[in-house]
Amino acid sequence: MKSLFLWMSGLLFLSLTGAQDLKLFPEHFVVAKKNDANPVTLTCHTNIEGDVRWTFQVEDVDIEDNIQQNGLNLSVSMVDIPMLGKYSCWRGEEMLSSTYLLLEAEAPDYLSCRAKSYDCNFSCVWIDKRQTAVRLGQTAVRLGLGLECSEGGKTCDWVSSDQQDGRFQFELNHSLSPYTEESTQLEVTVEAIVEFSVLRKTKRFYLRDIIEPDSPNIVSCQEGKEDLNITIDAPSSWSTPHSYFSLEHQIEYVLKDDGKIGRSSSVLIPKRISKLRVRSRDAMVLSAWSQWTAWKNVITGKKKLCKCKNKAKTCCPELPSEYLENCKNRKGRKKGKKSAKKTLKYNA
Repeated sequence: MKSLFLWMSGLLFLSLTGAQDLKLFPEHFVVAKKNDANPVTLTCHTNIEGDVRWTFQVEDVDIEDNIQQNGLNLSVSMVDIPMLGKYSCWRGEEMLSSTYLLLEAEAPDYLSCRAKSYDCNFSCVWIDKRQTAVRLGQTAVRLGLGLECSEGGKTCDWVSSDQQDGRFQFELNHSLSPYTEESTQLEVTVEAIVEFSVLRKTKRFYLRDIIEPDSPNIVSCQEGKEDLNITIDAPSSWSTPHSYFSLEHQIEYVLKDDGKIGRSSSVLIPKRISKLRVRSRDAMVLSAWSQWTAWKNVITGKKKLCKCKNKAKTCCPELPSEYLENCKNRKGRKKGKKSAKKTLKYNA
């Protein structure tokens, strides 16, 4: 009867509170395979000698065929969902330590890593596709770099993150030299607790495989007789010197005459275009392309250069400061002429 009560109390706890206590990884936890006859051991972490009492949630643990106490420790086999949760060992009214019994689960969720450059850090994103768990905030996730983490070593230096709309963002540091050829893959291990199940996945890759630069900067469009010469700068986050870490660019543009879209790997593009945008990638390893820049309107012709003031939205030649001042003066003169015309019309 007590075993039935234990089963029901565990199921009730899961249904009412889920894993809300596990927004962070607990200090002590044991992972078991579902309905596995091989037992797992829950350790009472204490220096005190003598007998101890084990509880599950708030009830004493019922010793039976699949739950046995061996001194300070508890041996559990044939683990199923109602048995998952917090186990505590006690001496009288004093709680000595607690251990969570969790279930091993497959890790189909999405893990993606990206490096903006060959500098000493990169980022990873883990996405929990179990929407119910995300809505309730019932996910604890951590990421580790290196063999110690992929083998489950206790000295792994884990990195934690808060979730935003089911996405967990991590920043990791590595010690690879950007000036030598890579011979060893990076190993990133993600662990997540979702509703008392532990998801674990290791991803291996070379740093060069995850390089994706930030979007470049479109500096100016210099008008020639037959074409436009586009000046493009590398993003500020890209590795230096740029002469060693070279980027190749791709320009996408819209033709004025028919609105067709064209692309060019050269900085020289057709003259009669209405707008353009640019993306970049590592020229040596042909990395993933960066995101496109925002579209920029292209302004050419001497009569239109006064419209080149907003560099964020337009691409046009670099103008001397006195030219912009002349634009202001011309605008002021035009306003003055319009006011004069209105005054003459009114007086007439």
